[in-house]
Amino acid sequence: MVKNLTEGKPLNLLFFFALPMVAGNLFQQLYNMVDTAVVGKFVGEDAVAAVGSSFPIVFLSVAVASGLSMGCNVVVSQLFGARRIHEMKTTISTAIISLSVLGLIIMALGTVFAGPLLQLLGTDPDIMDDSRLYLRIYFGGAVFLFLYNTLNGIYNAQGDSKTPLIFLMISSLTNIVLDLLFVIQFNMGVAGVAWATLIAQGMCAIASLVVMFQRMKKLPCEPERANMKIPLFHMTAVKRIAQIGLPSMLQQSLVSLSMMMMQGLVNSFGKVLVAGYTAATKIDTLAMLPNMNFSNAMSSYTAQNIGAGKYDRVKEGLKACLFMVVVFSLVITVIIFLFGSQLLSLFLDPGDTSGAMGYGLAYMRTVSVFYILMGVLFVPNGMLRGAGDMGAFTLSSMANLFSRVAIAYALVYLTPFGANAIWWSIPAGWAVGAAVSLLRVKSGKWMRTAVCLLYTSDAADEGLGVD
Repeated sequence: MVKNLTEGKPLNLLFFFALPMVAGNLFQQLYNMVDTAVVGKFVGEDAVAAVGSSFPIVFLSVAVASGLSMGCNVVVSQLFGARRIHEMKTTISTAIISLSVLGLIIMALGTVFAGPLLQLLGTDPDIMDDSRLYLRIYFGGAVFLFLYNTLNGIYNAQGDSKTPLIFLMISSLTNIVLDLLFVIQFNMGVAGVAWATLIAQGMCAIASLVVMFQRMKKLPCEPERANMKIPLFHMTAVKRIAQIGLPSMLQQSLVSLSMMMMQGLVNSFGKVLVAGYTAATKIDTLAMLPNMNFSNAMSSYTAQNIGAGKYDRVKEGLKACLFMVVVFSLVITVIIFLFGSQLLSLFLDPGDTSGAMGYGLAYMRTVSVFYILMGVLFVPNGMLRGAGDMGAFTLSSMANLFSRVAIAYALVYLTPFGANAIWWSIPAGWAVGAAVSLLRVKSGKWMRTAVCLLYTSDAADEGLGVD
């Protein structure tokens, strides 16, 4: 159900709003981890490396989808906070149509260029065939990826993080069952986990779409526009979504680009390091979820309160969110130090401490110490994004990513750090990005950009009618 984030105690609101988002992403990562665990246990280490080598390209498609859906999230949140429901409904239908079409385009491009992209990353010839097969099947479901991310952003924009959780739980369990069936029973190998993911994502996206349509029919518009026709598509909505979505997509794509560059560096050390790095990043991605979701919650919270003109509540929410990421980060760091070996053994041979397991442990124990620093970067960035201050948000993200890659390559080639340079570069990038973000927040200039995201009075008076 929809929830108003402009009233109530910020700490409680943000915590209970973010909690289902964290749980939902845990389920989402769960089936990604099951993909890796199943191929690792029942196919082999080369299969783990094949899935891992594909990950930066997979992440690029996710980056484009989630970045553009964030544009929809912020605009819908501000319109919802301002109680401009008529315009919000047009924005929602416009986003669903536009991003679904884009998903079809990405599906075609990804299927055609899967091989060349893997070659560009320097993928080991021993795992090239499996990597290419996995990618082509994965891209076959790109339209479902785009559709679901768009709908997830819309649900969150309306203060509803519970409905996406239900869909993700069902999707994750479906994926796990299909993983075991396709790989163990039908011996489909890497292709089996790819097909399982595609089917589970498709089910989740379609179910989300049906529920959203039903909800929008029941949600009343403003009394003065109750009898106005709601256009399904409008270019004003596209422009407003693009104002936020394109910079956010750029940021997410830069994340993917930096991952591809890092993957190329990892690949240069051989497939043993690739396997260890892949397993560690699976755990690392899971551990980062609370901070990422508190950042997303902060975006929706900020946008709704800005739509309602409540800037002081935004500042209160920032303090509450920073407090929560400190607590969660400390707990997760302790868990990784105590149980890191057991977690990695889900994917790798636990006795191989000098090989892939050793690399994975070194990565996890280095990076996890700095999770608080990651939270100090993510949460202010979430606030800037929700405020529509995309210039500062993008600058902070670029500072983080480019400094990370530059430091990694410099340490690898100019010092005796070797592979250790890869994991030490990650918190270094967080520190640079956090400094940029916090300086912008302290300046207060983010408040000047927010109101431009709402539709102009002319467009509002026209009811966003189709030109």
